[in-house]
Amino acid sequence: MTILLTGSSRGIGAAIRAALTDAGASVIGHGTASGIPADFADPAGPTALWNAALEQAGGAIDVLINNAGVFEAAPLGDDDWTAQWERTMRINLTASAELCRLAVLHWQARGVGGRIVNIASRAAYRGDSPAHWHYAASKAGMVAMTKTIARGYAREGILAFAVCPGFTMTGMAEDYLSSRGGDALLADIPLGRVAAPDEIAAAAKFLALEAPASMTGSVIDVNGASYVR
Repeated sequence: MTILLTGSSRGIGAAIRAALTDAGASVIGHGTASGIPADFADPAGPTALWNAALEQAGGAIDVLINNAGVFEAAPLGDDDWTAQWERTMRINLTASAELCRLAVLHWQARGVGGRIVNIASRAAYRGDSPAHWHYAASKAGMVAMTKTIARGYAREGILAFAVCPGFTMTGMAEDYLSSRGGDALLADIPLGRVAAPDEIAAAAKFLALEAPASMTGSVIDVNGASYVR
């Protein structure tokens, strides 16, 4: 089982990599510290990553996990608001879409099934702060893309899932908690704490390796009941 995992250097990605490796999977990482470097702000980045990973894998990738992303504020008054919107969309959504496309074409050409796991966010459903329109929109797009892939290719054995974390104790969450008042945000989480990266990793590992085929199209929430639907 060979898995391409984007954004594997730290936080949720590093936890997913550890969980999959412990389960016996062969993980090809993406990142300057954990595998193949590729800049998703560069339109050529996703294809370059896929081609390098495919070569490293010996021509066959079984699972794609899209985890790489950015969470950068874009207040409405910023002069470069549109540029920030386009950067977040390019990295969070378009790069993931390009990798999903390459994966589906790869499996179709080989006549085999495969799995896609997209790491989205609860922001896809409940929105985010006024400075993060772009982030919420990118994650909502990821969820819609996941469901579309699931519906379109299930008969070919190509399955797609998404995970929607809430706050997770990574560098991005720590910055957000400190900037917006951690106590108030924690009060909005019935569990009383933010998630740990290994909790998100457990969901991703299950979907990548164990989830039954009939679950394709599913979105798993991991947010301490801060948003239920």
